Amino acid sequence: MYKVFVNDIAIILSTNKDYDEKYTSLPIKTVKFKRIIKQINEGQLLYVNLYHKKEEKLLKHLFKKLPVVIAAGGMVINDKKETLFIYRNKRWDLPKGKVEKGETLEESAIREVMEETGVQDLKITGFLQETYHVFKRKDKYRLKVTHWYEMHSNFEGELIPEHTEGIKKVKWKNFEKAKKALTKSYSNIKLLFPKEYLTANPKDRVA
Repeated sequence: MYKVFVNDIAIILSTNKDYDEKYTSLPIKTVKFKRIIKQINEGQLLYVNLYHKKEEKLLKHLFKKLPVVIAAGGMVINDKKETLFIYRNKRWDLPKGKVEKGETLEESAIREVMEETGVQDLKITGFLQETYHVFKRKDKYRLKVTHWYEMHSNFEGELIPEHTEGIKKVKWKNFEKAKKALTKSYSNIKLLFPKEYLTANPKDRVA
């Protein structure tokens, strides 16, 4: 199963035609994907399941529906067990960006984190997962596939937000502050964190 986000609404990709009774289930091979996106954006659809009997065919068909942009990014943890966040478009996010020609995914992830935050001495400690979300550029929908890596850094220098990319703040956040930040983040970012980060108190507010 996969989740493809349109804003914060998840389109489910599965091998199950009868995924859930509240879901509208459609065959991924023949579905008009742009129409589905429009219906979601207009509030006409909230629960969508796109199915194919062979799991290996799900992404193959998805990638035929929209132009694909490959990106890479990082969840950076420091020696204090704090997580590195960026603040952009009024939401807390993790640093990421488009993979450039000739780069490996790992090289791209490290470069993007450095460029967007100013953090140095990055070391990849593991692969997290891929996330999928739809975005619009120049009036055309595209599918961004982001490869996420867990990273470590002992960097204690100045954090420098990349203002040309719309980044307003860069912050190291401990467990409690990270929980609060995730209440004002994106659904695909929340997928990267353990469940204990997502159990926020009702009175929590993001500063």
